[in-house]
Amino acid sequence: MSLLWTSEALVEAMEGRPIGSLPDGITGISIDSRSLEPGNAFFAIKGEAMDGHDFATAAVKAGAAVLVVAEGKLPSLGRLTAPMIVVQDVLAALEKLGVAARARSKARIIAVTGSAGKTTTKEALRHVLSAVGKVHASAQSFNNHWGVPLTLARMPQDCDYAVFEVGMNHPGEIRPLVKMVRPHVAIVTIIAAAHLGFFKNLDEIAMAKAEIFEGIEPGGAALLNRDDPRWKLLGKMAKDAGVEHVYGFGENARSAFRLAGCELHADHSEIAVKIGKRDLTARVGAPGRHIVQNVLAVLGAAQLVGADLDKVAAALADLSAERGRGRRHVLHHPNGPITLIDESYNANPASMAAAMALLNATPVSGEGRRIAVLGDMLELGSHSAKLHAALAELIVGTGTRNVFLGGPEMQALAEVLPADVHTEYRAGADELKPIVISALRPGDVVMVKSSKGIGFSKLVEALLGKFPAEATNIKPA
Repeated sequence: MSLLWTSEALVEAMEGRPIGSLPDGITGISIDSRSLEPGNAFFAIKGEAMDGHDFATAAVKAGAAVLVVAEGKLPSLGRLTAPMIVVQDVLAALEKLGVAARARSKARIIAVTGSAGKTTTKEALRHVLSAVGKVHASAQSFNNHWGVPLTLARMPQDCDYAVFEVGMNHPGEIRPLVKMVRPHVAIVTIIAAAHLGFFKNLDEIAMAKAEIFEGIEPGGAALLNRDDPRWKLLGKMAKDAGVEHVYGFGENARSAFRLAGCELHADHSEIAVKIGKRDLTARVGAPGRHIVQNVLAVLGAAQLVGADLDKVAAALADLSAERGRGRRHVLHHPNGPITLIDESYNANPASMAAAMALLNATPVSGEGRRIAVLGDMLELGSHSAKLHAALAELIVGTGTRNVFLGGPEMQALAEVLPADVHTEYRAGADELKPIVISALRPGDVVMVKSSKGIGFSKLVEALLGKFPAEATNIKPA
């Protein structure tokens, strides 16, 4: 395996002090001894709950080639004799290494933020750009103060494209991250009521997301959702930040990357897109209107970084949903199949609307029903009860008449759903589990949707365990 970093470059970039006989270099970077692979450098980051220094011995046993540790923690490492690079602060050293990785890279860089669709858009970019070059992208949702520098530090010197997800739940969090990433293109997917508990209104959320414009490289571009009510505000903030090129994507007639036609099917979509004078058609393998909107941003970013659009569009055909973000499973019930849609990773009012539309568009078979299993949308603060109750109008407008609710915030919705919607409310996922399992019957389509912290992924695992998936319309992760 080729070296990601030479030890000499590591020491220089991090301004570290080497101890012991360092290897020629490292093949990767890990901050978790459980997933560390032999030849990796282990960065002993101190988090809120755990300190990586406590796992230094485990990292050595797992095959760490070198440990990056804090000067102040050396006494606690005792007689550990592994090669080390000693720094003042491990996270700060990782940031320095990330900056060095960006400085040496000739890749075209894309950064993605927004209230919903960040990871889906990032993964779609990873997928389609892999058809035209070597791609590096964030693992999972590594989009915070340690995830972004870690993703940067892991960036191979020879990649052609790199895609970074940049998140926040407070003002001021995106700014330092994007100044490390320095993207050529920055995407804002949508502004919605996510993390509203930390902001007064959606305009404040938009302004926090707009921090991403401050890191765009000279001559770079901002790519914004032209259908978003905060398009004008974001566009102005991009211009104020000195961004030279601002483009829109969406159905709006003035979009640079315009959706000219769309046919939504249960397991895919067919789209027609207008890009300047060019007409482009594509099959999108992952279903849902919200996916189509993200794909417009993907096509726009691909065009702006100079990728071959024909190859990119062709690659959309086998785009697949991620676990917890729309992944489908066909469950084996003794008397027939059940379709499970796993949306258990995240939830806010915008993504709830997208998920309910996806459920509504998915056909049932025989006497099957559409069933929504919904958990709390977190971080909505004083707006929470109102926004949960507002989901009633969304549900009534769909073909779903069977709803299972869990979590303290969902009680507000349970209290206002009309009598013709069969509703079961319980305290949480554990209490809902037996009720949902016993309620399912052949032909049903069931969607599980919640914020990650409410633990509804346990419901998904329980359903997969009770009715083992006999088939799936997506590739394994």
